[in-house]
Amino acid sequence: MPFVLGMSGGATALIAAAAAVLASCLSWIVALKITQRRKRSRIYDTSLRLGLEQPEDDGGDNIDLLMMAIERSVRAMRTESVEAAAVNSRLQEAMDSLPQAVLVFDDSASVVGHNTAAEAFIAARHSDALIGAAVAELVADALVGQSSARTLELFGPPRRTVVVTTNPLESGSGSGAVAIIEDITERRRLEAVRTDFVANISHELKTPVGAISLLAETLLAEDDPAVAERLANRILSEAIRVGHTIEDLLELSQIEVDEPVEFGIVDIGDLAAEAADRIRPAAEQAGITIQVAGSSTALSVRGDRRQLLSAISNLLDNAVKYSDQGSTVDVFATAENSEVLVAIVDRGIGIPVRDIERVFERFYRVDQARSRQTGGTGLGLAIVRHVAVNHRGTVDIESRLGEGSRFTLRFPALESNDPDASEPGVFEPGAFEPDQSSDLQPERLS
Repeated sequence: MPFVLGMSGGATALIAAAAAVLASCLSWIVALKITQRRKRSRIYDTSLRLGLEQPEDDGGDNIDLLMMAIERSVRAMRTESVEAAAVNSRLQEAMDSLPQAVLVFDDSASVVGHNTAAEAFIAARHSDALIGAAVAELVADALVGQSSARTLELFGPPRRTVVVTTNPLESGSGSGAVAIIEDITERRRLEAVRTDFVANISHELKTPVGAISLLAETLLAEDDPAVAERLANRILSEAIRVGHTIEDLLELSQIEVDEPVEFGIVDIGDLAAEAADRIRPAAEQAGITIQVAGSSTALSVRGDRRQLLSAISNLLDNAVKYSDQGSTVDVFATAENSEVLVAIVDRGIGIPVRDIERVFERFYRVDQARSRQTGGTGLGLAIVRHVAVNHRGTVDIESRLGEGSRFTLRFPALESNDPDASEPGVFEPGAFEPDQSSDLQPERLS
């Protein structure tokens, strides 16, 4: 029995020791779990404060969890940043495409955004400084919630009309303002042209139509055959005048609206001769001679044959109408440097200096009485100008009152036409007539 009792005491001691070790291990494990839980809690709290994606507990190290969360959030922020930059770029491109100047201001009236058209106003150069002052004043109103608009007349040069509009901006980041600056000079000019056109066309049509009505009423009550015939001829004349006006209006509107659509290689010398043949019967009836001088080389341009023929014909018709009986109208076609020229020279009444800049306006006439007498519509030179513009060309005038005028159409040459001085048909731009003392007389094409 003593042996048995001894063995029991030893076992008890061993069990007690094992229990103590186990208790210590359990305590260490519990403490470790508590520590890990606290660390994980701090990681979650840190993620929340930083706005990071919540890390997933996959059993890894706590630092690894935090690093993975940070990496995922950085990738997300990078993606958002790239998308935001793309949106801002598209927005800037859209603003830069606007013809109006756009400026965005913060709540301290500082410019925080603008488009390309606004750069001149930011620099405040020349008359733009006046616009800048108006913008500053209107932006101050916009920052207190008031929308404003102001029209500015700038006397230049060049003279301009500008409209400044400002509106308040409200956002979560604070208040601000946007200013829009628009140059309406061309719009005003077109409105004035449209108003003048309506007034002019009303007058141009009302006058002959009224005359036709009065003449017809008189004709109905007339018994004398001779008087009736005279009245009928007057009615016919006025009707033809209305018809010419409508025809010229239709031609002008077509040239203004449409670019040349039948581009081809056109010889200006041939067109000059053809235009002369078209106008010659009316010229001969008025006792006026048309002479055409051209170059022996081709004077080729690229353009719309119909429009170019119309321009030359209108210049010739105009020269004949304002020339005196027994005089001569000369037509010269030649090349100069990289241009092809056709010049119409008359020895008529000439144009006063004050009228030279206005003769290309629709319905403008230097001599109202003569124009009506010859059946002029006041649209021919307007047609000439638009044809020149459509073909990247120009039309020039040189005139001396009482001596005559020269109209010169210039077009880009299709290829180099460098006429030799010995060739016939060379026209000296500074002279009204060919040099009669020279042996080089213009080649007569008609």
